[in-house]
Amino acid sequence: MSQHVYHLTELRLERPAIVTIGVFDGVHRGHQHLISHIVREAHDAGHLAVVLTLFPHPDRVLRGQTGRYYLTPPEQKARLLHALGVDVVITHPFDDHVRHIRAADFVDLLREHLNMAGLWVTADFALGYQREGDYTFLAAQGAAKGFRVQQIDLLTDPDHRAISSSQIRAALAKGDVESAATSLGYPYRIEGEVISGDKRGRTIGFPTANLKVWEEQVIPANGVYACYAALGTERHKAVTNIGVRPTFNGTELRIEAHLLDFDRDIYGHTLRLEFMARLRGEQRFDGIEALIAQIRADAAQGRARLP
Repeated sequence: MSQHVYHLTELRLERPAIVTIGVFDGVHRGHQHLISHIVREAHDAGHLAVVLTLFPHPDRVLRGQTGRYYLTPPEQKARLLHALGVDVVITHPFDDHVRHIRAADFVDLLREHLNMAGLWVTADFALGYQREGDYTFLAAQGAAKGFRVQQIDLLTDPDHRAISSSQIRAALAKGDVESAATSLGYPYRIEGEVISGDKRGRTIGFPTANLKVWEEQVIPANGVYACYAALGTERHKAVTNIGVRPTFNGTELRIEAHLLDFDRDIYGHTLRLEFMARLRGEQRFDGIEALIAQIRADAAQGRARLP
């Protein structure tokens, strides 16, 4: 069973469920650590493993966060969670009404709609109005209402810092996709439709796929990257340029992937890029010949960095 719904009230589960709640942006190694426990406990008991995640991000609602902020669009997040063994993903709306729900009332909703037998939380978790539903509060609710609450420690990196989505955003802002991948447990991914560009790459012998990416997803810092490009079931080596193309006095951010040893029309197809390594920062070149020479060098370096 793999189900993804967009509101808690769309469900009324008959089988008992082990539940966890959070934003889970990126579904990074810390999230995976928690989810592996609930999946194992749920399935060993014949229960459902359920993740309730929130959209938009509470930082958008509570702190007015704007711009590119998400590591994973909702559908991509749900796919990652299902791949970990989660049976039901709920992408529940977070708005001013939800933020004012009292913790005890939200627990009642979980019991009513999810048949909640257990709730797993991290050490820093709290739900409900003014974060009143911390572990102590939830444990008392569980004792009174017939479900078990389990707390799990946050997963930390080698420097004993908790792995976090904000840490990954900071790495991507510097173009450090390798550090981001270490925290995520997989290469950072963006995907989008291949749209028509100015076709300048083809005229100089390096055709590129110009991606239309969700405008709220984090994009790594401007520069050139060695990537894998997934096109349906195909996987190709690629060199991707992110930037405004200063050599041509551009101003609009572009994400352009040159798939190595590939020459097909893929306009309208969905392409997913997995960022493996940063090759260099964005540069302005004196002319086309200098640019072509650098692109050749980037392609060679990209091949060398991609196993």
